[in-house]
Amino acid sequence: MKLLVTSLEQGLIFAILAMGVSITYKVLDMADLSVEGTFPFGAFLFARFITMGLNPIVSTLLAFCIGSLAGLMTSVLFIKLKIRPLLAGILTMTMLYSINLRINGKANIPLFSFDSIFDLGSVLVVLGLIILLIKILLDIFLKTETGYLLIATGDNESLVRSLGASSNKYKVIGLMLANGLVSLSGALMAQYQGFADITMGSSIIVVALASIIIGDTLRKNSSLLKSTTRAILGAVIYKIIGGIAIDLGLSPNDLKAISAIIVIVFIAYNNLAVDLIGIKAIKERRDMHVKNSKPLKEF
Repeated sequence: MKLLVTSLEQGLIFAILAMGVSITYKVLDMADLSVEGTFPFGAFLFARFITMGLNPIVSTLLAFCIGSLAGLMTSVLFIKLKIRPLLAGILTMTMLYSINLRINGKANIPLFSFDSIFDLGSVLVVLGLIILLIKILLDIFLKTETGYLLIATGDNESLVRSLGASSNKYKVIGLMLANGLVSLSGALMAQYQGFADITMGSSIIVVALASIIIGDTLRKNSSLLKSTTRAILGAVIYKIIGGIAIDLGLSPNDLKAISAIIVIVFIAYNNLAVDLIGIKAIKERRDMHVKNSKPLKEF
């Protein structure tokens, strides 16, 4: 039972990460690897502010706001300097490694003696309220004119330009919002585990992508589940699967391999499902054609 609760709590924290990455991965159709630097960036920002005596809520919000600047850095690299998005993300991630070490002067910051946002009540309740608030605000934003143009930028950039809008502007907005959410997730994880560590962002992109891919397999053809809901459910399921694997006796050192295997399994499932649906559709059209075709008259 304790393992299930722990997996659920961590899953909710990673749900914010997944919602952020889904903006770049699914909405803008970009591979942004800067999140591996942004996640610990949020943790180190929170550690810096809380050790300065700021309120944990204010420190968490500041981590979100300043963390969004990592997205601005990436967008400047690939929009202004014409560096490919993948490489721009890697360069931002590399720079953030040094910035994270500079923020507090060391690679690991213990936070057990400081207040956290989870002092307000039950961890699950606090996380549930935060997730609900972010989901509602994100869903509302995506239904605004800016949100529609952000989605259109990922689908058809030429269409956005034909409407007289700057597609680059919406790329900047999307990257800043995505990195802000990733930084927020990192700040919450630092409070949850009681320390900020420079290695927190290692392979975090795999966690995010696994959550998104798992979420996309849930009722694949249903329009009732929004992308934000899928990201949340995917993150929770991912952490529960990982928790069960550890409970069955696998070593925590195998977590990265487990993460990769989970991604492979769900991608393979998605691809096979698409192939089967395509084969079924072809067969149904063929059967319908045979049924509707008239037999030749005998002479």
